[in-house]
Amino acid sequence: MKFTSATSALAVCVSVFAIVSAAEARDQVQVAGSSTVLPYATIVSEEFGNSSDYPAPIIASGGSSAGLKQFCQGVGENTIDIANASRAIREKEIAACKAAGVEGIHEVKFGYDGIVFAYDIDAPAMAFEPDDWYKALAAQIVVDGKLVDNPHTTWNEVNASFPDWEIAAYIPGEKHGTREVFEEKVLAAGCEHVGALEAMIASGMDEDAAEDACIKVRTDGKSVDIDGDYTETLARIESNKTGIGVFGLAFYENNTDKLQVSTMGGISPSVETISSGEYPVSRPLFFYVKQAHIGVIPGLADYVEFFLSEEIAGPYGPLAEYGLVALPEEERQAELAQFENKEAM
Repeated sequence: MKFTSATSALAVCVSVFAIVSAAEARDQVQVAGSSTVLPYATIVSEEFGNSSDYPAPIIASGGSSAGLKQFCQGVGENTIDIANASRAIREKEIAACKAAGVEGIHEVKFGYDGIVFAYDIDAPAMAFEPDDWYKALAAQIVVDGKLVDNPHTTWNEVNASFPDWEIAAYIPGEKHGTREVFEEKVLAAGCEHVGALEAMIASGMDEDAAEDACIKVRTDGKSVDIDGDYTETLARIESNKTGIGVFGLAFYENNTDKLQVSTMGGISPSVETISSGEYPVSRPLFFYVKQAHIGVIPGLADYVEFFLSEEIAGPYGPLAEYGLVALPEEERQAELAQFENKEAM
């Protein structure tokens, strides 16, 4: 998919960047953004550096929102070329880009990831619904028609089929795209399904406030934000055998000797259920390319094409080996087609 303006606007965008002077442009692609996309981009960067005449791109993390904020700071060699994201860019971010002169944006979907709910491999198996996580982690829930502070302290108070464990949930911090998908597809979905959203609006709360209340998590220690990567979440579970963590499918699949995963909505997370959309807590992964930098920053278009090649992003490439759910071939070719004619960009 391309977020591009008319040809005349593109010409202006390219011209503005050209003023910076192509001759003085840096010779290394710069990327920042999602911690979920980070390991995939790092694999591609290393392979690209080893197999091309260009230096390996610099890959930084920081979260989807932070990466897109950097991306939208402007055009020029002092700004990044690519933003990695575990969610789609928002309209307000596109507007911020445009205000800073970034009008040509390529959106590239390169595969799928699934958010899984995992815990110690020797613990009893659990089958979750979004309702369970809303009831366990929401700061306030509706009881007898009234919004009250969450009274639940153990998982079997949430669902009688669950073990009598103290609630200890390790969830990604707010800067991570994983957190946003967790809020939208688990907390918000659970809130709506149990009727809490409707009850809050009926009580006089406006819709926006009610939606915010649905995804606000408790701060009494039962829900713990993890600002680091998934290795920190795993460490928490290893020290608390009744803790439950939110992970990406790829990380879980690389740690099946330590973790087991629950179903969500009756569906087990897998490559097949995620790529088909059957598993309810899955999402596409993206990166965004600054069009005005193509042809100016050496190796940028080549890096993108390399990233999307069958050898790298296909079902038998190194990204799939790490855990990426590859795009169907037709989708991959459509994404790659954006960069086939470098001179026209």
